[in-house]
Amino acid sequence: MAKTLLLASAMALAICYSFTKANALTASGWTKAHATFYGGSDASGTMGGACGYGNLYSTGYGTRTAALSTALFNDGASCGQCYKILCDYQSDSKWCIKGASVTITATNFCPPNFALPNNNGGWCNPPLQHFDMAQPAWEKIGIYKGGIVPVLFQRVPCKKHGGVRFTVNGRDYFELVMISNVAGAGSIQSVSIKGSKTSWMAMSRNWGANWQSNAYLNGQSLSFKITTTDGVSKEFDSVVPSSWGFGQTFSSSLQF
Repeated sequence: MAKTLLLASAMALAICYSFTKANALTASGWTKAHATFYGGSDASGTMGGACGYGNLYSTGYGTRTAALSTALFNDGASCGQCYKILCDYQSDSKWCIKGASVTITATNFCPPNFALPNNNGGWCNPPLQHFDMAQPAWEKIGIYKGGIVPVLFQRVPCKKHGGVRFTVNGRDYFELVMISNVAGAGSIQSVSIKGSKTSWMAMSRNWGANWQSNAYLNGQSLSFKITTTDGVSKEFDSVVPSSWGFGQTFSSSLQF
């Protein structure tokens, strides 16, 4: 009897585990695009950005980042996604480093420049798929003088150090939470928030990686329920203590 119960429990755990992992992101196929660079040799000019991650050094993204063109940025829904980028040596053997690749995280938006043609300066104009990469990342795959190189890219699962982080900004009745350092899919589909005295409430994307709530949650510990764009959901129970204040960042031990 005991063996039967043990076997049933093991099977249930296996089914549960496979269910939570069933939709996890796997690498996509290769797609053609182009890549330029910005931000200087130390990537200091890439700080901030349209995803709202702020100082990319302190938030864990470092210098392997990129701004995405309109076709890839998806109005901020692609923030946090990771891409493996390979310089297309067959198309440009002069400026590509043969066999070199780099994995970057999407942290910014590369706006279109309709005053210039798509093939001469308007690199981020729709419908082009383009990466304006942090210079140190770009120089992993291309030779500086080239300026722009053809690339092949694929979306890949993100690998991050430590857990998901929550930065609480805003004011009373307006919590603006920036969610960063997300592994797996990297990008977020939906977020719910719960105070220690409330039920779950859906948050809405304000901009980039910033999600907002219009509840009064001061003095309450905060929990979050996050679903990433591959359909995987995780609950971060009381990750923000009741003593929180606006402008503070809290790290969880949980990761996708």
